[in-house]
Amino acid sequence: CELTQVRRQQPVMSGPSSPMGPKEVELILVKEQNGVQFTASALVTPTGQTHPSGEQRETWGKKIDFLLSVIGFAVDLANVWRFPYLCYKNGGGAFLVPYLLFMIIAGMPLFYMELALGQYNREGAAGVWKICPIFKGVGFTVILISLYVGFYYNVIIAWALFYLFSSFSGELPWVNCNNTWNSANCSDLNATLLNDSHKATPALEYFERGVLHLQDSGGIDDLGLPRWQLTSCLAVVIVVLYFSLWKGVKTSGKVVWITATMPYVVLTVLLLRGVTLPGAIDGIKAYLSVDFLRLCDAQVWIEAATQICFSLGVGFGVLIAFSSYNKFSNNCYRDAIITSSINSLTSFFSGFVIFSFLGYMSQKHNVALDKVATDGPGLVFIIYPEAIATLPGSSVWAVIFFIMLLTLGIDSAMGGMESVITGLIDEFKFLHRHRELFTLFIVVSTFLISLFCVTNGGIYVFTLLDHFAAGTSILFGVLIEAIGIAWFYGVDRFSDDIQEMIGQRPGLYWRLCWKFVSPCFLLFMVVVSFATFNPPKYGSYYFPMWANMVGWCLSISSMIMVPLYAIYKFCSLPGSFCAKLAYAITPETEHHMVERGEVRQFTVKS
Repeated sequence: CELTQVRRQQPVMSGPSSPMGPKEVELILVKEQNGVQFTASALVTPTGQTHPSGEQRETWGKKIDFLLSVIGFAVDLANVWRFPYLCYKNGGGAFLVPYLLFMIIAGMPLFYMELALGQYNREGAAGVWKICPIFKGVGFTVILISLYVGFYYNVIIAWALFYLFSSFSGELPWVNCNNTWNSANCSDLNATLLNDSHKATPALEYFERGVLHLQDSGGIDDLGLPRWQLTSCLAVVIVVLYFSLWKGVKTSGKVVWITATMPYVVLTVLLLRGVTLPGAIDGIKAYLSVDFLRLCDAQVWIEAATQICFSLGVGFGVLIAFSSYNKFSNNCYRDAIITSSINSLTSFFSGFVIFSFLGYMSQKHNVALDKVATDGPGLVFIIYPEAIATLPGSSVWAVIFFIMLLTLGIDSAMGGMESVITGLIDEFKFLHRHRELFTLFIVVSTFLISLFCVTNGGIYVFTLLDHFAAGTSILFGVLIEAIGIAWFYGVDRFSDDIQEMIGQRPGLYWRLCWKFVSPCFLLFMVVVSFATFNPPKYGSYYFPMWANMVGWCLSISSMIMVPLYAIYKFCSLPGSFCAKLAYAITPETEHHMVERGEVRQFTVKS
């Protein structure tokens, strides 16, 4: 006889409230030789696409789209301008000891936790808290933080784009002092001016006077109008972001094939060029030199812990949003190990690129390495361009370098935007039908706020946002997130969810980290963040009191969502105090159990 199988997918429900989701109908056609036909059918559960609740959700086109998106988000500009400098400043190779320790006991567990949380619940940063409704406020906290970061992060990409356009010239505009924006303090004699605080390099003046026009502003209370050149660059960035995000992960998953891979190509090319420069080996030796005595300094451990918190990208809601589009049976454990490891290795690798050029600059100007070593925007928009300008074919190298900065920034900005968009459209379901319009609303709103950062005094607004938008607040958000999952939803329940997805229960190590180590680590970081707080400043400019108050209001506005929503949720629930509490900490799918007094944490007594 001849056996043929035909599989079709159609929604088969056993009732209006059936927990069973859409099934595949498998039709089996048996054709016998005498012409008589028999058919049989069976219901088959689709593998890897449907949550046990039956919810259908858009998924990534390919698994690699997700991995590249996560890597592209986590590997950002800070990997290039922050980690190498911290490593050099804090004992070279010795800095890797606290860095790797905190990566293992806190970074990876939190990274794994967010990927699993999003994948199992298949919702954005706010919607996942149906597992413990009283904690939904932390979802809105991380959404607000991602939105605030977008206000100034896109401006960095606009600066890189401006530099890229400026690089298409026979002579780079930051090479000499005979430009219209240069002041009397500008000096081409770099060998001496590095030791003279009253002089300025052409590269410094190009950034502050040629690009930012800082000389036309007296401070944050004298911003002026947006510069049309930077506004145009910012508009281009916003357009790119919109068309990368408007159709969801189907479009953004393709964009990251370029934006997530290009930095590695460029970093490799720059390293191959950098190591051939005189003084490069000395720079790399200084980067890797081991000084274990530095480990006796508490500040070294604090900076390692801070770098782990911010470099992996936990607490922005991005990992939750990205993983919510995974297939239900995707191995999120393996993804967490791969992507967090690649992020740290990229930071380490970029140090070789940066310090090969800094060593070259140090030897060229005959000054100590610490005179040229710096971090932050000053490294990639002043020091590095200055080094590139001394190379043969400098314009080509400048174009290559700023293309790398663009790609590093774009996919991180995409991740932040996706966190906001996914988090809100999952919470307010009617927005699903209007994703394109809602995405347009978010990116245009971000653009309008960002205009403050491209005025003459925009760098002051940028500095204020950078200092307050995602500092203490992001640590607080991740702390509440860890407490909510480990102590209210429960590590055992969370482990059961992971086993349901990947068929493997997290080991004792992961459960201990989630329940004890990571929350204690985060609590320590929040306390340290408050204890070591320093008011923001830019160069010699100190912000007025009112500006610091605005900054703190911005920071508090996201953190306050946790208690505000908890109060709202508690007051809106029915029943006695104990019943309200039971409803508030019990997964929404189990609220019917509360009515019978069956709560996992405690028994409700009337």
